[in-house]
Amino acid sequence: MIEQGVRELKDVIAGNDGANAADRRFARAVDGLINALYDDIGQISTLPTRALFDLFVIKVLYVGRRSRHAAVVDYLGQLLEDHLDARELFPPNDGGRPRRMYFSEMLDEQRQATRFQNLFEAYRKYADTALFVTGVFPESLSKRRPSSRTPLRRRAARTVDAGYYVTTGKTMYRMAARHELAEHTEQRELLDRLADYFEVYMDALNEMSDRYIMGFDMELIADKMLDSINRYRHTGEARYIENARRYAAILRVDQQRFPSLFARAGQAG
Repeated sequence: MIEQGVRELKDVIAGNDGANAADRRFARAVDGLINALYDDIGQISTLPTRALFDLFVIKVLYVGRRSRHAAVVDYLGQLLEDHLDARELFPPNDGGRPRRMYFSEMLDEQRQATRFQNLFEAYRKYADTALFVTGVFPESLSKRRPSSRTPLRRRAARTVDAGYYVTTGKTMYRMAARHELAEHTEQRELLDRLADYFEVYMDALNEMSDRYIMGFDMELIADKMLDSINRYRHTGEARYIENARRYAAILRVDQQRFPSLFARAGQAG
């Protein structure tokens, strides 16, 4: 149901490309699908990750920030799915350990020939990584003061912050847009837009990460906990009180203040 609902939302977005169709009915449909994700916290979902990411992007970008372009919504959903594997973020060095990539490396076509088919792919890939990291893991890029004991060759890496990735990410999208393959792949306009509004998309991904990936929508979790408690009171079914406990654990509800919630299912009143 959720996967089909996401497809229908994307059809609406594609059919209104260049405008924003997120009226109240559309927004309610998005919230309804997200609400459905939380209905049974103990259930193992078979929802494809791409549909999940598309839904979150639609929520924070298309509804939340009134984005007007179907290609951007689709691109960001694909970007998130592509970067599920942490090895895609920072390719391993010769010793097999992950390392950071720097702007100067992207200018060395001979070096990139071993990993990318061409510079267009290299530019776009670096920009994607910069957007993903600053969007989903911004706390990992907070500037740290290097210790006086830190070797000189490592001090530069310690001072790389989010600003570095924002600046170079925008530059890489722009360079990819200027490459001749951008015209052949019909991505020039999209890549220019990603460069122009990099911070907008980064901010949307920050919200998505906080509410749906690295954290939870706490207001929705609280509502679900109360709903589960009420359903247990009306039906006496143990699964509802178990779900309420799971929601409470996420909310870090104090067990001493709410002993009945954490009592055995047969004793809860």
